[in-house]
Amino acid sequence: MERTEAEYLLKKTIQDSIRVKESVLAHLTPTIISVAQAISDSIAAGGKLILFGNGGSAGDAQHIAAELLGRFELERQALPAIALTTNTSTLTAIGNDYGYDTIFSRQVEGLANTGDVVIGISTSGNSPNVVEAIRVANKKGAVTVGLTGEKGGLLSDESTHCLKVPSSSTARIQESHIMIGHLLCLLVEKEFSPK
Repeated sequence: MERTEAEYLLKKTIQDSIRVKESVLAHLTPTIISVAQAISDSIAAGGKLILFGNGGSAGDAQHIAAELLGRFELERQALPAIALTTNTSTLTAIGNDYGYDTIFSRQVEGLANTGDVVIGISTSGNSPNVVEAIRVANKKGAVTVGLTGEKGGLLSDESTHCLKVPSSSTARIQESHIMIGHLLCLLVEKEFSPK
């Protein structure tokens, strides 16, 4: 690839990413604040955050859980957050015995309690295993959150809150998902850091 072509491609991609993030700022700020407050309220009441997704979304779930259990930017107590994507024995046992579409819902059934916050991440909003887990979380009395692309898919209708990133590009959606994850960590961490 010619250097000028590479520079053009990089510039266009970065500008597209900035535009999507500016749209997140313009349209999703109130919902991000509401979700962060729900997470903070849940943790303060003895609840926890549960996250899951497939592929890159699995990585995002793990990343967000790690920031809360460890530290994002401030020193404070460890905060209870679980990514359902990390235990390969659990994932393969449930997938083998019950089918791939149940790998998260079975875990939610066993781990979620009333008042917990459950975040399902799916760029399309239609990943069957994510949607089914959100349905189970609703039945358990959890506050449910969908992180999706612009269409929202089934998660838009199934979730208490749905953060629909205004893009149809998987890469741009995923970039904004991790930014939203960091924003949630920022706001939640502020609630629990020493004043």
